[in-house]
Amino acid sequence: MYNKLFSIIFLAAVTVTACKKDPDLVGPKDQYSTGNYPASIADLESVLAPCYSNLRDQHLFGFNYLTKMMANATHAGSSAHSDPDWLGFIDVSNMQPANGFVSGVWTALYAGVKNTNVALAGADFFEKNYAKEADKPKIDWIRGQAYFLRAYYYFQLENLYGEDNVIGPTAKDTMGVPLFKGLPAGFEATQQSRAHINAVWAQIESDLQQAATLLKGKVWTGNDVGRVTEWAAKGLLGKAYVFRKDWAKAKTVLKEVIDNSGKSLMPYAKYRDAFIGISANEFNEESLFELNIDQDSKGGYGVYSGAANATSINGLIFPPYALGLDGKEESSLPLGYGGNIGLHDKNVLRFGYGEGTYTLVNNPEFDNSKPATYRNPQKTMDPLYRAKAMAVRTDKTADPRLYVNTLQPWLDSVKRDGTNWYPVARPSYIFGDANLNEQYGWSFRKYAPIFNDINNVGPADAANIYILRLADVYLLYAEACANSSEATTAVEYLNKVKRRAYGYPVNTPSPVDYASLTAETMAKKANDPVLGNNPLYYERWAEFFNEAQWWFDVCRWHIGESEAKFYVTARALNGAPFDWSNKSYAWPIPITELNSNPKMAGQQNPGY
Repeated sequence: MYNKLFSIIFLAAVTVTACKKDPDLVGPKDQYSTGNYPASIADLESVLAPCYSNLRDQHLFGFNYLTKMMANATHAGSSAHSDPDWLGFIDVSNMQPANGFVSGVWTALYAGVKNTNVALAGADFFEKNYAKEADKPKIDWIRGQAYFLRAYYYFQLENLYGEDNVIGPTAKDTMGVPLFKGLPAGFEATQQSRAHINAVWAQIESDLQQAATLLKGKVWTGNDVGRVTEWAAKGLLGKAYVFRKDWAKAKTVLKEVIDNSGKSLMPYAKYRDAFIGISANEFNEESLFELNIDQDSKGGYGVYSGAANATSINGLIFPPYALGLDGKEESSLPLGYGGNIGLHDKNVLRFGYGEGTYTLVNNPEFDNSKPATYRNPQKTMDPLYRAKAMAVRTDKTADPRLYVNTLQPWLDSVKRDGTNWYPVARPSYIFGDANLNEQYGWSFRKYAPIFNDINNVGPADAANIYILRLADVYLLYAEACANSSEATTAVEYLNKVKRRAYGYPVNTPSPVDYASLTAETMAKKANDPVLGNNPLYYERWAEFFNEAQWWFDVCRWHIGESEAKFYVTARALNGAPFDWSNKSYAWPIPITELNSNPKMAGQQNPGY
């Protein structure tokens, strides 16, 4: 598949100015010719653009990856779908090499690798043939961005498909992913066997080091503010070192980001609304790299429109539910696709919410001279329960990040029609369940449509997606310190992140501080045997809930089995328990790749 993608996209890019069949412009059929493109910085920028836009591919952050795959694999959501592709990520023991989502991510990530290699080759060609002296810094900045993005794509590939997290590995369990360091010169070069794990990580680290050097001191402004920087490269480099357990290198580079990047944790008031599409919060003081999302479907169906720079449509799968027009919960309306996936109830408990579920009572303010509507419902939440639930928020007896990530029925509101605020309600699909009164029915808030039904705006998401932010750097630094006999420093950086979540000054001791690396967390209230007394684990879960980060932590810490036991089941399993298998720590290599690439024969991951 790599060769097909490469041939189509690369040749389309480099023959844009050489479309006539002039013999002087036609090279050998087994080689790729750069012709006379790119011939300017503008041309080179156009070659770089797909390196970024590929992140919005339908199989990455455009649609499938965050919603159908990661939300289910981490149990942030509870999906209704039991078809084989979805079920592979609800019950990861059922993941198969023929899974369409698995192959889609593989294809999209390698398309990203291909795009970055095209950009790097284009930079070399332009510098050699057309560049003026004044162009040299700009060429290096383009190279730096391409190196970072190539490293990011390989970081994803290796963590998903490499054998890094195999339990009890043998001497043979060292396969990473196929490694392409440049443009293949012909068809045969597009087929590679799996590289050694160490070779892939060495390439990731080298690319990030080069990116940091080439982008050193560069500050992007105006329309360029979302581009990769030196500090994004160093932040991801530090993350790579942590994942490789190279604690000394990790501490050095992560502390440099903390001390010298000029970044800081955003205050809680901004943080609470940083994931719902408020433009004033984009590219903020905490963001090291984020994916720009404009609420513009380009006249088509979101990322499926086929238009350049099409938006993402994650909100279709993550919609909150608004109270029905008739004021009834059983008539509640999703602000996107209904019934696909809902927030898993166990997450409410893990954040420390202990008030149970609610009942509906007659609305004492109901005006019986008017028809029942969402503004005039006949039934409403029990006022006594409402008072207790509001006290949880005010007194912060549950982790305030619960309200960053979720919407609580009756206490929170959404603009279903873009104008009027509707109370959030339990989703209508749960009203046929016999255990209705045991279900919390909260909705997603992070990366969900809040200000309009997404179908009314394209569909098109509005919220930028964070790829790397300073809170991640803080928690990675804490992890590196914890594994270097520096527990005091580790606890302090865990507390910095926690203090922000509770609205306290980041650098001053607070009443909610952890006293040690084994202190109780909010997950203890939910009888969580793993996160309940592990602040490092809990803080990474709570801070990056539904940001496609937790799966990597589950795999590298080997806590898949305990996660499955904690969450118990999902809607699509109809009460059957999650059946964890350790093979899931590495996704299967897509069968399409194995069938089309003879050099990968016999190189499937263990257990598939």
